[in-house]
Amino acid sequence: MSLILSRRRLAAAVLRPGPVALAASRWLHTPPFATVSPHEISGSNPAEGSWTTSGNWNWLVDPLNGEKFIKVAEVQETEIKPFVESLSNCPKHGLHNPLKAPERYLMYGDISAEAANMLGQPVVSDFFAKLIQRVSPKSYQQALAEVQVSQKFLENFCGDQVRFLARSFAVPGNHLGQSSNGYRWPYGPVAIITPFNFPLEIPLLQLMGALYMGNKPVLKVDSKVSIVMDQMLRLLHACGMPAEDVDFINSDGITMNKLLLEANPKMTLFTGSSRVAEKLAADLKGKIKLEDAGFDWKILGPDVQEVDYIAWVCDQDAYACSGQKCSAQSILFMHKNWSSSGLLDKMKSLSERRKIEDLTIGPVLTVTTSSMIEHMKNLLKIPGSKVLFGGEPLENHSIPEIYGAFKPTAVFVPLSETLKSGNFELVTREIFGPFQVVTEYSDDQLELVLEACERMNAHLTAAVEVLGRSVNGTTYAGIRARTTGAPQNHWFGPAGDPRGAGIGTPEAIKLVWSCHREIIYDIGPLPKNWVVFYRSRDIIKSRQE
Repeated sequence: MSLILSRRRLAAAVLRPGPVALAASRWLHTPPFATVSPHEISGSNPAEGSWTTSGNWNWLVDPLNGEKFIKVAEVQETEIKPFVESLSNCPKHGLHNPLKAPERYLMYGDISAEAANMLGQPVVSDFFAKLIQRVSPKSYQQALAEVQVSQKFLENFCGDQVRFLARSFAVPGNHLGQSSNGYRWPYGPVAIITPFNFPLEIPLLQLMGALYMGNKPVLKVDSKVSIVMDQMLRLLHACGMPAEDVDFINSDGITMNKLLLEANPKMTLFTGSSRVAEKLAADLKGKIKLEDAGFDWKILGPDVQEVDYIAWVCDQDAYACSGQKCSAQSILFMHKNWSSSGLLDKMKSLSERRKIEDLTIGPVLTVTTSSMIEHMKNLLKIPGSKVLFGGEPLENHSIPEIYGAFKPTAVFVPLSETLKSGNFELVTREIFGPFQVVTEYSDDQLELVLEACERMNAHLTAAVEVLGRSVNGTTYAGIRARTTGAPQNHWFGPAGDPRGAGIGTPEAIKLVWSCHREIIYDIGPLPKNWVVFYRSRDIIKSRQE
């Protein structure tokens, strides 16, 4: 027996769970739009994620035990034609803009309202939190926070808030009937490429921003976690989003690169490694916005206070999500006054509370254990360096060797050694895992700290007391300052690079997903007694012709 629900009835079933919702669901406590159950996915009961047919099926392994547990159809280079044609069919002026199909702004306000309501349902938020945990293991609280931020973001753009993103302005002209009008204009065909570490929040917020402004996106999420957005797109369809508004692709990087070159999207948003970001920037001739890797830093000033709280924040910044945040604390500049405060001992104690059982520490999906050990050994060759805590592989686990499994680690490196040529590049190398460098400075060494900050190339997040001489795009200051955290209520993104992308706020959406268009209306009337004066020889020549 099968049950087919209309789009509106499907959404209503989720918003008001009852017999229809349960009948529509294949699993108890699973929303009706879902085609998988995070409780059921395993090596013996694998999930399947596919929006398009492909001759190539790729098996993903469970990060916790190495079992093949998700089967994904990955598009090959010879299969990209439908995606190229789909983007090419979108005009450069977009699916909507201030002067075309403005009712679609209202439509996306309604879609956001329904989607926010659905994500706010406990059964739905729990579904996504646990699905995130299955593919990008992190604590339940961290996974749930990702869902909650996404839900609040959608709430922020309900009703008229989408059309307010396209607010224009007018400037009086030089004469009666002339005015200059500035509009936020879509790019039309665009692309979105996002990483594994936030399977829901990053792709959803960027996707909705692109759609709000009138663009037609092709979305590529890291295949390891793409099943999360697979399910989110089904939710959005249930909320009324036209299926043709978004193309969703699973592929490897080479195939996606070819797609971008052939389809020629007018703007591409890339979140990920600096190396790939720079390649794409060259390939796409600069038509790109980047939120790339961040080697993020924290400066503790000379005033020692609230040591327990500071230790907790440092632990969260460095090791939550096993350090797999682009905003994770990578280096801690600690004034020497903190040395006798017990801060490092407290950080060590907090790090040792983390365990695989509750996923407060877990698999590192892009850096192997051996790579982290090698990096640590290289740091320890620097004179005066030492391991403060950690520095060993995790024990008693079944994490496959293709992933990292490392204890939360801190390595001390003297500030004077850090700044030396050859050492600086090593010390400031980003390790996308539970790894940080700690150094110490005195009052007369503050300039050295600022020199180190000036020499760093990544300017994503920071927690500092020196604001006028820093540039990080998302900077926290004060006793509760942190480096991590990307709530929907403030800009999150780098600074100091014209290609820098933001996420979350109206300013971020307008910057990334629209451009400025100026239309000058000049409707008259003509000046009184206006005539054209011709030179006499021009008139004679005209008569002769």
